[in-house]
Amino acid sequence: MIRGARPRLGNLYQHPPRPIYLPAHYQELSSLDHTPRVSIVTPSFEQGKYIHRTIESVLGQQYPSLEYFVQDGGSEDETVDILCSCQDRLSGWESKPDSGQSNAINLGFGRCTGEIMAWINSDDVLLPGAIHTVVNYFNRHPDVDVVYGDRLLIDENDLQIGRWILPGHDPKVLSWADYIPQETLFWRRRAWASIGGRVDEDFRFAMDWDLLVRFREAGAKFAHIPRFLGAFRIHGRQKTSAAITDIGYREMSMIRARIFGEVPSHKKINSATLPFLIRHLCADYFYQFRAFFQRPGLKFEVSPLRRSPVTSDRV
Repeated sequence: MIRGARPRLGNLYQHPPRPIYLPAHYQELSSLDHTPRVSIVTPSFEQGKYIHRTIESVLGQQYPSLEYFVQDGGSEDETVDILCSCQDRLSGWESKPDSGQSNAINLGFGRCTGEIMAWINSDDVLLPGAIHTVVNYFNRHPDVDVVYGDRLLIDENDLQIGRWILPGHDPKVLSWADYIPQETLFWRRRAWASIGGRVDEDFRFAMDWDLLVRFREAGAKFAHIPRFLGAFRIHGRQKTSAAITDIGYREMSMIRARIFGEVPSHKKINSATLPFLIRHLCADYFYQFRAFFQRPGLKFEVSPLRRSPVTSDRV
């Protein structure tokens, strides 16, 4: 490892909260020759404090062929009121008990028809221009099946507390650890069909890593887009914080055992991921160097949710 350097990947609290500044070109939507339907699902449960920011970050993408569903697990907080207030801008929503996040994702995708697919959790946000960037990349690379980008880390007040800058995609490191930011992940429907068109509902925490490994095993081609596409929110009630010390490690061990036939030691995992982390550090240093010479970015704030008259109709 580079002397004195500490990888940012896996580190969720990197610096005191500060405003988010994004390059000006993030607000400049690229011209698209082809606008395939993009289907996004938000699984939700008791996240009324944040879901309005998630919804507006998706609807505010200004993408002309967006299909957006919210699948709520029967929340008793303000979530349903929020969904009612913006339902004419959603492709559909439903609030009923489910068996967990993976089940909600499958229920949502069962109603989707898009050529490009993604899910974003009800406390995370997409950054401006994310969908246009993804579609433009898929249009220019018809052989690519799965794409992802870089991640910002934000607190409960939408202030930045860190970043994950990833190097180019490394299919081998995916066997050892999942560094791919889920909120930046998009894939083609053909890849989804190749793995049976379902998230494995046996997973409550590592379903995204399991999905990525299954994509790889089915022959999907991955690519990393060197741009911030999404922001991952850190807060006290989030599933990641509570689950990683309980079911998270157990599920990650299950995936590694499936790949290697045994659960590798921490020493083996650290040794196998070291080259990737070194490349990550180089990519992060290059980002800092380039940012030093760029003109100041534009301050980014999640827009307040535009609400419509409330009716009782649900899709």
